[in-house]
Amino acid sequence: MQDEWAITASGLVKRFGDRRVVDGVDIQVPRGRIYGVLGPNGAGKTTTLRMLLGIIEPDGGTRTLLGHDRPRDASDRVGYLPEERGLYPAMKAREAIAFMGALRGLPWRTGRARAVELLEGAGLGHAVDTKIRKLSKGMAQLVQLLGSVVHKPDLLVLDEPFSGLDPVNQEGLERLILAERDRGATVLFSTHVMAHAERLCDRLAIIAGGKRRFEGTVADARSTLPERVQYTPRADIDGAGALLPADAVRDGDSWRFQLPEGGIEALLARLIAAGHGIAGLQIERPGLHDAFVRIVGEQTK
Repeated sequence: MQDEWAITASGLVKRFGDRRVVDGVDIQVPRGRIYGVLGPNGAGKTTTLRMLLGIIEPDGGTRTLLGHDRPRDASDRVGYLPEERGLYPAMKAREAIAFMGALRGLPWRTGRARAVELLEGAGLGHAVDTKIRKLSKGMAQLVQLLGSVVHKPDLLVLDEPFSGLDPVNQEGLERLILAERDRGATVLFSTHVMAHAERLCDRLAIIAGGKRRFEGTVADARSTLPERVQYTPRADIDGAGALLPADAVRDGDSWRFQLPEGGIEALLARLIAAGHGIAGLQIERPGLHDAFVRIVGEQTK
């Protein structure tokens, strides 16, 4: 059903000169979820987001946003933090947030009142009447982010929102994203930092070379790589290696190898029966970073 999706895109194409920056990308963003668009710098993430929002028109393909074939028709229901940050430096923080809300149809008085609540909730209550030019880069970025949610949008689109933020402000941004999802909004954000995506995303797409290389959950992405085992025998390290899978590699007093199909139990039984014992055993599940490197590394040049 159309109502199931906040955003759909099929076969999106964008050319700049002779170069296809986006080359046939498909995306479906479920309503009320956090969806990440991951990819290396220059992968086509920003261009894809701008086409989805109707800021630029695709050269091919179709897309819908909140049920509209023309995305700009739903602009009042969207909050957007672009990759290029920009606020009027002479504006005070409260007015900057209210101004961004007014651009989306929010009454000025309502925007000013909500701005104070948002600033206090973000730990910036002391900056309500501070001019933007006197704020740090990270604080100004948070003010712009608060301006993108002040009108309580149904869809929040954030382009590289963590860029330039210190770890404390990154954690605050993660809390805000989760709060928006819990409020019922759909959140779509792009990033090339895997840690944020791993913690936040309900689903994600990986884009590389202008093409979508993967779509699914974080668990789906991690499952593209096999689990690995680190095994340390109690006795006769070299002798234990003769019983291990062919891909086993010695690492000090331990061996590392891919988890055998069907599990580790039968192998451990053989090792114990042969007298090697178990001094240490760890099954290592690959992270999203490892899966990302594998998926992006498989792109055709």
